[in-house]
Formats: sequence, C-alpha cells, structure tokens
Amino acid sequence: MKITVLGSGAWGTALALLLLENGHDVTLWSYTGEESRVLRETRENPMLKGVPLPGELKLTTDMAAVKGCGLVVIATPSFAVRSTAAQLRTLAGPGTILVSVAKGIEKDTCLRMSQVIEEQLQDRCPVVVLSGPSHAEEVGRKIPTGVVAAASRLELAEQVQDLFMNQRFRVYTSDDKVGTEICAALKNVIALCAGCCDGMGCGDNTKALLMTRGLAEMARLGVALGGRKETFTGLAGVGDLIVTCCSMHSRNRRCGILLGQGKPVQEAIREVGAVVEGYYAAANARALAQKVGVEMPIAQAAYEVLYEGRDVHGVIADLMGRSKRSELEESWS
Repeated sequence: MKITVLGSGAWGTALALLLLENGHDVTLWSYTGEESRVLRETRENPMLKGVPLPGELKLTTDMAAVKGCGLVVIATPSFAVRSTAAQLRTLAGPGTILVSVAKGIEKDTCLRMSQVIEEQLQDRCPVVVLSGPSHAEEVGRKIPTGVVAAASRLELAEQVQDLFMNQRFRVYTSDDKVGTEICAALKNVIALCAGCCDGMGCGDNTKALLMTRGLAEMARLGVALGGRKETFTGLAGVGDLIVTCCSMHSRNRRCGILLGQGKPVQEAIREVGAVVEGYYAAANARALAQKVGVEMPIAQAAYEVLYEGRDVHGVIADLMGRSKRSELEESWS
C-alpha cells in the first residue's frame, strides 16, 4: 500500500520504518526543509541515533505526497494536528484511512485529536487511533512492542492492525476511541508528576501511589466522556502509563525530574530539547475535567506547578492531606 507518514520526529520515523519493513511504499514528510535535509544527507534521524534510514524510504516536505495513499499517519505534535489536518482536506482521497498517533487534547476546544482531524476533514476520511506503550527509540531498534488500534468501526481498526502488525510489533483492536485517546493524553501528565517525585528523591511507594491514583483520575474522565473503564486497564491505559512514568526515554518524566530538582518550568522544557506533551495536556485536561465536572486532584496539582508557579513540595503535602475516602468508591466516580 502507498502510505505517507506526516511528521519526521522520532515516533513518525519509527512508524515509517515499521511500515517499510512490512512491504509498503512509504514516504516520510517533514515540516521543514532543514529536517528533511538532515534525514536525506545522514540517512539517520538525530532523535533515533544508530537507526539507519533505508534508501527505499522516501523523504519529502511536499504534503502532496498524500495523494493516492491508502493510509496516512498523522504523527505531528498535538498542537500541530489541526493545521496539518486542514492541509489534508483537499489532498487526501475520500476513504483514505487516517491514523492518529498524536497524544493530547486541543487547547480551547477540549477536543481529542481524532475529533480535530474529523472536524477538519469533514468526515471525508475515517480516523483510527494508534496508541500504547511504545517508545520510538525501542520500536526503531525492533524491540517487541504491543499497541492498540481503536476505531468507531472495528473493521477499520482491523485494517490498521493488518498493515502495522508483524513479528515484533503486535497490534490489538478496540472500538473505544474515546478511552484510548484520553489514556494517551493524560498519561503524559501523570508521567510529569512521576518525574517530579523522582527529582525530589521520593521512593517507589510514592510513585506507585501516584501512578495508581493517576490512573483512577484518567479513568474517571474517560468514563465521563463515554469511554470504557476496561480500556484503562489495558495497553493504552496502564501499559502506556507504566512505560511513560518509569523510563528515561520519556520526555515527560525527564522534564518532571528537572522540575523536582528545582528547575523553573520553561528551563526544564528547554533542557529536554523536544516537545513535552504533558505540559500542554495538563492545562487542557484541567479544562476538560472542569467542563464535564470530574474531580482530578493530581492533574489540578500538575497545572498549579506548571502554570501557577507552585512549589512541588507544597503540592505533595496538599495531596497527601486530602480528606479521607474509600478507594473503590472514588475510582470510577
């Protein structure tokens, strides 16, 4: 199949290589000429050092590459999804499957990424969400990985499963787009918080508490929006949460470590040197939670640290001092 991957960051590049390995005709699109030049001249993405780009992988900055494609992967940062999808409106053929791998909630609208794409494409093309515990650095090195393809129509998820799946990349299907995307966006916020715990020198107990209660918050919001709680116990939920909170591949965790060590927010983001999706997701998740009336104390605390300058030590004290309650009663309501 002819496929274009939009976005030549680490994840877009890793997926392009995977699809190329599966025998597809793949083009990798870069936003800037400089990005594309580096890839073309070095045959390596600096974000995936040591992973060669085969000569068969086509490189371009021309969005017209999507013409005639059976599948287009949107792998841009979440803040660029709307503008990217707008360009696709006149280029993607009717029925072309669009695969969203961006993880976030749009500022101001509180829309999930698939909703942004569907709005821009005016439902001309079906959208499938691909998400799960999948560091680009490991997928690029062909380390066994499992993810979820979610679509409103299961047969679409199954088509994407067939295109992406191979012996080292296992794809499960789901019809819960809502839950899958809420998991994808909010786990980055919890990973930032987990990094803060590490940076402050907290122990394993603290991180386990944070991740477990963070997962409960994610599920409360997802279920309130129409997702299924089972999704949050699967690869898209607890799976992605574990890998993002515990690995140094995670930009969000690395940023959180710097915050926990006392670095100012913008300095920490600059030091990471790449997009920290959890920074944007914290504000957008808070707005979405307020919109639907869901209590999310950890996400609220993250917002206060990132946008209101609160000290992380004070935030932990406040969270630990919250009023008594039942764990199971609070988990899904």
